[in-house]
Amino acid sequence: MDWVVTALQGGFDSLASYLAAHVLLCLVPAFFIAGALSALVPQQSIIRFLGPDAPKWVSYPAAAGAGSLLAVCSCTIQPLFAGIYKKGAGLGPAITFLFFAPAANILALSYTGVALGADFAIARIVLALSFGIGIGMIMAVLFRESDVARLADSPEFASSESISGKTLLFLGTLIALLIAGTLKLDFLKTVLVSISLPWHNAMAVQQLLDNWVPVNEATGAEGLSVQGAALIVALALIGGVAWHGLGKVDEGINRLTTITLVLVVATLVFAATGIQVGEMGITLVITGRTLAVTVTSLALIPQGRRFEEWDIQQWLWETWRFVKMIFPLLIVGVFLVGVIRVFIRPEWVQAIAGTNSVLANLAGVVFGVFMYFPTLVEVPIAKMFLSLGMHPGPLIAYLMADPELSLQSILITAAIIGKLRAWTYVGLVALFSTLAGLTYGAWVDGGSALTLGLAVAGFVLALSAMLYLVETRHDALT
Repeated sequence: MDWVVTALQGGFDSLASYLAAHVLLCLVPAFFIAGALSALVPQQSIIRFLGPDAPKWVSYPAAAGAGSLLAVCSCTIQPLFAGIYKKGAGLGPAITFLFFAPAANILALSYTGVALGADFAIARIVLALSFGIGIGMIMAVLFRESDVARLADSPEFASSESISGKTLLFLGTLIALLIAGTLKLDFLKTVLVSISLPWHNAMAVQQLLDNWVPVNEATGAEGLSVQGAALIVALALIGGVAWHGLGKVDEGINRLTTITLVLVVATLVFAATGIQVGEMGITLVITGRTLAVTVTSLALIPQGRRFEEWDIQQWLWETWRFVKMIFPLLIVGVFLVGVIRVFIRPEWVQAIAGTNSVLANLAGVVFGVFMYFPTLVEVPIAKMFLSLGMHPGPLIAYLMADPELSLQSILITAAIIGKLRAWTYVGLVALFSTLAGLTYGAWVDGGSALTLGLAVAGFVLALSAMLYLVETRHDALT
């Protein structure tokens, strides 16, 4: 039974560290952003630039931008992909949309930056953008004739809907809240004031928490602080109140709705406040981050009053829908990561993917295909592998492939665009994910960022030129 106890301890340790360190300032604002995008931004205002008449320099960046804003996983993206494809979007932009949305949406990027570091988040968005557009353009050329025939029979792809100014300001403030809570900048770390509070049992409580959830740098266990424990309690309280306050908000804003939002703001401000435990008590450290989170949170109140009550209801309900859809999977996934971590030996990971080789990057891609995890769960999985000795290159290859190439997603994509197109897409994603891993891994190993950036830019330009020549020759022949 010892190994069972050890495994369960690993799962609870992972879950406690995760809830205390990564949820509030990162995912909570991101969930509210996702809800706002879903409820307040007309879908057609985002995807209307993907039609066959839109210039390529407009349609492909628009496809990537739409994917980043919609904040969905590979399962949720499939009906959206089917919708824009059947409405008349070109195959190339539609494929870019399909690739980019689960790989580099705002939820995935914000969580990647907090859990793995800004370098991984930047690499993920740059490589996903470059290669997502490349894959879409290749697919458009390979299946040009059949796509032209399909588009000839499609309904007109147009919309006059646009995003209102108040919605853009509201979204901008929510994004500012996310940035204020997660970005590691000096002015956000600046101490403004310190407040000492007497609590003679503070050290005893911290030692108890250290015994329950010990810090272990070798396994990546972050431990549990007094503040972290308080945040977990606050998070549980928010969940209990929100079950009715947000879950029933479509029937009307109620008293628990207001209480939920007040608790969320208060908890975010507390999470942004530094807590230091000492022999005589605790010290509250008010920093630039505390001030920034407070100001951006309060700025949402007058902006929210400019919307109709129904719009606010839809925003909060969509936010709660995202929480119910994603958060339980994250809880289970993070717990299982802690359990699995107990049994995986670092030497195994280092032997398979400890270097930035082609085989190591392919291993990352293959793992992403056959061991698909729901949205965002791939990030704690990646963090675990990083702590076990996986090279950052294969890790990026895994992060690129996992949201795209689950077996269920492949089957659904094949049903939408046909088997030949679907398996061509799978092959291209595997190839480009491997290239992404090799590129990032070379930079981590000391390669010049300028040289690698020029190489990626040169690749994209060469690909664009080649596809342009192919299309020009095709037009001349026809």
